[in-house]
Amino acid sequence: MGILLLVRHGQASFGTDDYDVLSETGWEQGRVLGRWLAEHGPVPASVVHGGMRRHRETWEALAEGAGLDAAPGIDPGIDEDWAEFDHLAILARHSEITGVPLDHGIDRRAFQEQFEVSTEHWAAAGAESGYPEPYDGFVARSRAALERLAALPGPALVVTSGGVIAALAAALVVPDGAELGPVWARFNTVIANSSVTRVIVGATGARLLTFNEHPHLPRELVTYR
Repeated sequence: MGILLLVRHGQASFGTDDYDVLSETGWEQGRVLGRWLAEHGPVPASVVHGGMRRHRETWEALAEGAGLDAAPGIDPGIDEDWAEFDHLAILARHSEITGVPLDHGIDRRAFQEQFEVSTEHWAAAGAESGYPEPYDGFVARSRAALERLAALPGPALVVTSGGVIAALAAALVVPDGAELGPVWARFNTVIANSSVTRVIVGATGARLLTFNEHPHLPRELVTYR
């Protein structure tokens, strides 16, 4: 039986020219998580991160906090299937479908409302709806990435994005054949930056053990975007 730690990246740089860069808060979230894991465990035997810059930087911050940056034998792999869905492409396609123009200058709350409406439509729509990556394809690649992670020596840790973790959590708790989209949407709106979701893998397959743990974060470091 093995344990998989799915870590959401630290806070990225919302509203800047390059979102895919950790903010100063995001770097600190990663370091705090690293110190917490060093104290409470488990220390990972295998590490993977997605190919996005915010994934790599979160691992670097975590490794610094945990004292793993100089530890022998931990050489993180990169798996592109842990990448987040392209939210800008989804927003743009949803705007085309509805005829409602995008407002790129809106504040965080208004953006979140726009984001939730667009992604809920994406999750409910079929492949023929014209989204660059259909929701079913996104879930399939996320599940394939989880299977590869489960095959590594454990405990295994991956740094990825909230949408991926939410998709896997939904897939692990929703009965086969049931609609994943509404459950995914609920998970996706509450997952905190640098949170840990634990999946246990045994003879009966993967099971969700915990979701969105963030006891390592003081109140002032809790962020969701």
